[in-house]
Amino acid sequence: MERLHPSRLDALPADVARPRFDRNALRAGIVHLGVGAFQRAHLAVVNEAAIEAGDDLRWGTIGVSLRQPDTRAALAPQGGLYTVALRDGGADGGLNESLQVIGNLIDVLVAPDDPAAVLERIAHPDTRIVSLTVTEKGYHREPSTGTLNAHDADIVHDRSHPRSPRTALGFIVHGLQLRRERRLGPLTLLSCDNLPANGTTLRALVLAFAEPLDAGLRAWIASHCTFPNSMVDRIVPRTTDADRAQIAQRLGLEDAWPVVGEPFLDWVIQDRFASGRPDWGAGGARFVDDAEPFERLKLRMVNGPHSALAYLGAMAGLRTVDRAIALPDLHRYLETLMREEIAPTLPELPGLDLDAYRTRLLHRFANPALQHQTHQIAMDGSQKLPQRLLGTVRDRLAAGEPIDRLGLAIAGWIHYLRGSDDAGLAHPIQDPLAGALAEQLALAAEAGSVHDGIARFTRFTPVFGDLGDEPRFVSAVARHALSLKQRGVRATLEALP
Repeated sequence: MERLHPSRLDALPADVARPRFDRNALRAGIVHLGVGAFQRAHLAVVNEAAIEAGDDLRWGTIGVSLRQPDTRAALAPQGGLYTVALRDGGADGGLNESLQVIGNLIDVLVAPDDPAAVLERIAHPDTRIVSLTVTEKGYHREPSTGTLNAHDADIVHDRSHPRSPRTALGFIVHGLQLRRERRLGPLTLLSCDNLPANGTTLRALVLAFAEPLDAGLRAWIASHCTFPNSMVDRIVPRTTDADRAQIAQRLGLEDAWPVVGEPFLDWVIQDRFASGRPDWGAGGARFVDDAEPFERLKLRMVNGPHSALAYLGAMAGLRTVDRAIALPDLHRYLETLMREEIAPTLPELPGLDLDAYRTRLLHRFANPALQHQTHQIAMDGSQKLPQRLLGTVRDRLAAGEPIDRLGLAIAGWIHYLRGSDDAGLAHPIQDPLAGALAEQLALAAEAGSVHDGIARFTRFTPVFGDLGDEPRFVSAVARHALSLKQRGVRATLEALP
């Protein structure tokens, strides 16, 4: 089968959307760090709509892979083209799928192969925005405090190797240094990751990285560059070989790395851009003065339950999200968790019906067409739980309110860390703190009781901060941890009031 390529766009079936702008005239106004599936199914789709709506060719994208060359290897022979497949289940039980070939990705750079090329692209006169989807662990921060982990080996390396950084922070700061030296304009640094106040957080990390290097650079960044907060929401599972085969059959061309997502898309962005921006509103983005309430809504109401579902579902032997949410007791648990313990901690958003939002979210989780793996969501829990669940816990405790179901979500993560599900099937623990977490579990196992073990484990401050000193928190987690250990996930859920 022939490969997807710019020369073959006219051969695509009529129902496959494709670029309608002059790709040869695109200039790269955006450099995106972490060019993975989520960015290609979210930001790039919205950006495509903006370019087409205004015929504004200043906003092509240069993608940067910070670790592996696989994305470049897949997309370079395709001239940067790839397919987005949006899927959901039809009323008749079948599959609804729409395909769009995306054309605004101009090139993909691989940072370890040529870090100088990445720095030069950040310092290029055409560049206006550097955006990021590097996941929570890509910020090299202490999960419990959000502050820069200055002792991280890659951060130490990047501060002393300005021409060959490894991290997103290193590339940003040293790239901005080049811009300042060349008297080029400032940039907008746009985080699209699931962090509370992600722009504010990124700003603090960038300034903390720059401070010991060059106080003048730090001051220039602080006064000239902008860091909008944003909230992004679309479920994007990992692409499988079956996805590739199915999409190739519809295209009539091979696409080495398509991406799959749900039709739902939401992107709320604080309108603070240093050097202009695309008209992303044409693709459904919303520009606001303050994105924080939307960020909190998404982190707590979407990501928190998603993680709870992933840990409990995976331990119950349920490999995909739709199968997990189909378990009546797990569905009931999540619905109650959102309604009774999460929703009361959220700020009011004018026009938002939280009951309808919750119902729609549960429907999104039940989408059978995505086949979203619970183990994929379960990765990097040490980086995710502080903002997805532990902030909610702190607010509930401060208000004197119960945390029974939140406690089960956290106990579910600890249960998952043992490395095998309730039927004894092993799974790897993929987490940047996996070694330290294993040590904490070993110490907990030496305690005289499950309660004492949880008390030890939750004193692991890089994740829990001071929550391990809160008896109400320890008791809530320990009670569920004991039940999960003795009876497993299904019986624990069934016994919930």
